[in-house]
Amino acid sequence: MKKSKKSGTSRTADIGKVVLAFSGGLDTSVILKWLQDTYRCEVVTFTADIGQGEEVEPARAKARQLGVKEIFIEDLREEFVRDFVFPMFRANTIYEGEYLLGTSIARPLIAKRQIEIALETQADAVSHGATGKGNDQVRFELGYYALKPDIRVIAPWREWDLTSREKLLAYAEQHGIPVEMKKKKGSPYSMDANLLHISYEGRILEDPAREPEESMWRWSVSPEKAPDEAEYLDLEFRQGDIIALNGKPLSPARVLAQLNQLGGKHGIGRLDLVENRYVGMKSRGCYETPGGTIMLRAHRAMESITLDREEAHLKDELMPRYAAMIYNGYWWSPERRMMQSLVDASQINVNGWVRVKLYKGNVTVVGRDSKTDSLFDPRISTFEDDQGAYNQTDAAGFIKLNALRMRIAANLRKRK
Repeated sequence: MKKSKKSGTSRTADIGKVVLAFSGGLDTSVILKWLQDTYRCEVVTFTADIGQGEEVEPARAKARQLGVKEIFIEDLREEFVRDFVFPMFRANTIYEGEYLLGTSIARPLIAKRQIEIALETQADAVSHGATGKGNDQVRFELGYYALKPDIRVIAPWREWDLTSREKLLAYAEQHGIPVEMKKKKGSPYSMDANLLHISYEGRILEDPAREPEESMWRWSVSPEKAPDEAEYLDLEFRQGDIIALNGKPLSPARVLAQLNQLGGKHGIGRLDLVENRYVGMKSRGCYETPGGTIMLRAHRAMESITLDREEAHLKDELMPRYAAMIYNGYWWSPERRMMQSLVDASQINVNGWVRVKLYKGNVTVVGRDSKTDSLFDPRISTFEDDQGAYNQTDAAGFIKLNALRMRIAANLRKRK
């Protein structure tokens, strides 16, 4: 392996220790060895357990196999859902009308803990496995610099000459690095998993005209193979967050884990998307977000009876801006924090329960109620006798005032 021209002696001499965000997958496994060989430094690995499950212990084994002495593997599932996923869902956040931001929302948490470990271990730099074509390099590094402005960042994909997954596989084989899902017909999908979603990129997905292979999906059955009988769920909300499922109080991470299992069982949450990356290109990815899909539908239903009309409409106007901040990596920015304060203030009265029906890929809201904060007044909205609660003759003046500008314009056209 040749040393990159960009990472010569002058650049590597002052780096004695680097903290690597290490998933244990193909990219970061190769990066670990590459950092050791190229920078001649000690590598500290940090693996965040945010719901990827089986990837955690193999990451420890790989790190040990490659001579890592300081290995951080931490269960951040509750923090991830409580402090990142739930706040994002309070805003009903969707990027470009479809994407529930499963990868995007995980990066600020990983960056935060990575910087904390760098300070604990007195490391000189941090490193990540994001490519120079993607969004994650921006998300990680904006987080690093927001939390430690003088941190050194090593981004191997912008330095080395391993420019394809086939070259990564060859490098891994050369150095005896085991790779999950290595197949004779080509490199594995590029995947990212956490409690909110699992994503897939690469292989046949690089042709947006081709349908994904059914064997690719891991969390959900196809809607065609989902149960023929619908399943009902009751979700209880407190200040915009789910606190109980079917009457049973659950922690944030357990709520999302159970919704993933139930949604996947009914074929809910699959998405095939061509999106606009922050770096300027379009990319095609597939996502499974079963629990998040249920959460979003239920949360909007809860807001429908507890938020004032203008509050709800203002949130909908601001949401695309908020979504772009998260997608583009600005979680730690002052504008995102400011907007979060506004969103959280709107959720004080978002309390009550929502009933949804899961059936063959669909989430249908079939009931919602709030005993303490509902703005729905059946005495006013009824089609029956409202006993004077609403004076229908008031509508005439309301309509005429709202039509005034249009009547003036129409009269002007008539005179002309």
